[in-house]
Formats: sequence, C-alpha cells, structure tokens
Amino acid sequence: MSEGGYNQFCPVSMAAEIICSRWTLLVLRELALGSTRFNELRRGLPSMSPALLSKRLKELEAAGIVTRISAKREPGLHEYHLTEAGKELRPIIEAVGVWGHRWVTAEATLKNLDANLLMWDIRRNINTDPMPPHRTTIQFIFKDRPASERNYWLIVEASKEVDLCVVDPGFDVDLYVSTDLQSMTEIWLGYKTIDQMSDGRLVLTGSRTLAADLRRWLKLSVFANFEKKVA
Repeated sequence: MSEGGYNQFCPVSMAAEIICSRWTLLVLRELALGSTRFNELRRGLPSMSPALLSKRLKELEAAGIVTRISAKREPGLHEYHLTEAGKELRPIIEAVGVWGHRWVTAEATLKNLDANLLMWDIRRNINTDPMPPHRTTIQFIFKDRPASERNYWLIVEASKEVDLCVVDPGFDVDLYVSTDLQSMTEIWLGYKTIDQMSDGRLVLTGSRTLAADLRRWLKLSVFANFEKKVA
C-alpha cells in the first residue's frame, strides 16, 4: 500500500506497509471513534485533503481493513466501517495515543492547536445524561481566534446525536463558554483542571445548572486520565 515497500517478510514490516502511510493511522483513529460518513471523517481530519482521504479509504478497503456499505434509508450515500481485521487495530491505536500523551511534551502538543478538531472531539464525548430533556444549546467562544474559528454551537437533544454547528443555528443559547483555545485544549487533555481556570481563562455565563454540571457533561479526552511522564 505504501509508496516503496520495506521488502521484508517480517510481520511488523508487512503491517507497517499498510497502516503507516501518511494519515492512515489517523483515518483509522476516526473510524475507531465511530465516524462512518465521509464528511464525518473530514471533520475529524480537517487538515487532510478530500482526495487523499478518499485514496486512503480505498487502500484500507483493498487491504480488508475497511468495508464500504450503502447507508440505510439514505440512497446514494455510503458508510465506512472497520472489518474484523480493522477492529483488531483499536487497541494498537489506543496504545499509540497513550504513549503520545505520556511521552510527548505538553509544549510540543500545544503547538498544534486546532479549534475545529477540539470541538469535534468534545462533541462526540459529551455526556448527555445530566442534560435537561429539552433541546440545550451551548456556545463556545474562543476569544483569541479569528472570526472563522471563534464560535461553535453544541446542540444537545434527547435521543439524538449531539450536533456541532459553526454557523449560528438560531436557537436561544443556554450556556456561553468563553475561553481561549489553549486553555480549553489543556482542560480537554487533562493538563489543567477546570478549577485552575478560575482566574478568568474560563468564563461560564447563562444556566447555573449547566455551569454547575460542567464537570459531568464535559467528558475529557480518552487519554486525559493517563499519567503524563514529561511536562
């Protein structure tokens, strides 16, 4: 699959030829996290070109790691799912993430801030249990970002997937979360706690109940609970 093979029969070499080409591991990460539609994958990989994403998906399908099926009740659309072989890669992907969290410095990590990726990650990890039964709208405001990356709206409704909007959906906002992108990323990755942002870096305005329950509904990154070995 990769351009120029290693020419070694070693299973590590053979596996690397399939999963170690540029972006492939991140495509697998998105699939393992539950993204199935092409546009969902793109939102989790905002810096990857659509053409390259399509190419990698075809390569993974040819390798028997991904299967492409027609979307139910939506003619003309397709979904991508991990095969049995693909599902066996999940613990490997998780282990790579744990290693990166533990051993890559926070300084190096925070040089790669991305509001779109952060909010997409937050969206799929929202705990809806403490949310009210009616529609809830939460607006995140990154005061240090340009206009195109400043405002995001999370729409939470019972029995529906949490929706993320980058254009004002027109609903009344229940809670405003005003912060800067680095502070929110530090919270998300477990580098800092919400309490450590009480100096004004994180300001909550609106529903007192939603604000008080922030630690319950804002689930952190799956890697946040792993001990970090380097600063």
